[in-house]
Amino acid sequence: MRKIYSDEIIESICKLIGEISFTLPSEVKNLIKNAYMKERKGLGKEYLKVILKNIEIAEKERIPVCQDTGMAVVFVEIGPGVIIDCGKYKSLENVINKGVEIGYKENYLRKSVVSPIERENTGTNTPAVIHIIPSEGDKFKMTVMEKGFGSENCSFLKMFSPGAKKEDIENFVLQVVKNAGPNPCPPVFIGLGIGGDFEKAAILSKMALIDLEKGSSRWEREILKKVNSLGIGPGGFGGNFTALGVKIKTFPTHIAGLPVAVNISCWAHRVKSVTL
Repeated sequence: MRKIYSDEIIESICKLIGEISFTLPSEVKNLIKNAYMKERKGLGKEYLKVILKNIEIAEKERIPVCQDTGMAVVFVEIGPGVIIDCGKYKSLENVINKGVEIGYKENYLRKSVVSPIERENTGTNTPAVIHIIPSEGDKFKMTVMEKGFGSENCSFLKMFSPGAKKEDIENFVLQVVKNAGPNPCPPVFIGLGIGGDFEKAAILSKMALIDLEKGSSRWEREILKKVNSLGIGPGGFGGNFTALGVKIKTFPTHIAGLPVAVNISCWAHRVKSVTL
């Protein structure tokens, strides 16, 4: 057994928020650079050039890579060999939210979280969306994603019949991307969650967006090729790169259904993990 203290968690969350707000993951930057090199001449290529300049300035001057500093989504993988000392906080969720609050305040990030009906700003960019994932041993890993809502608003979930085929799922993904058009700031990243039940599919689709550094499966590459054949292109200006990556996560489901969720992230895909 090992003990992890609230101060460690808060400090780590703060650091992650600062890092992903100003500096994109190397995998994301490399994919954008590759798209710029391969994109045909036109407004789409010029848009990618502007994106790369934007990334450079954000890193150099430590300013947000996007004005939508997002809603914080935190995945916590924790094993039975870990004890959390929450100190003055009542729960692990409270500790994480304090880290998010301080992270957004210290880095001068826009506060975008409001009450759902009254639309009153919480003033802290909390509460974060927190997912606790049981793990093994004494593992304690946190992944923070800043999810902008230009892309989040373009995400969809569909309850397919159990007889649905791969082609049906592919057509659903293509329709979601086509309907989104330029709204999610392409080139985008696509997380596809298949299986489980209604909420599990949605969580899977967001978890899929964490695994960019892993190699792509044949089906993921096939879907990516079909998405890019739509010709929407960077910024919606036309081109070969409507998406930069497709990732799929699956989970066993019920005999009577097949939930499928598509979660879209813009080119400013801000995500990073830390293991304590």
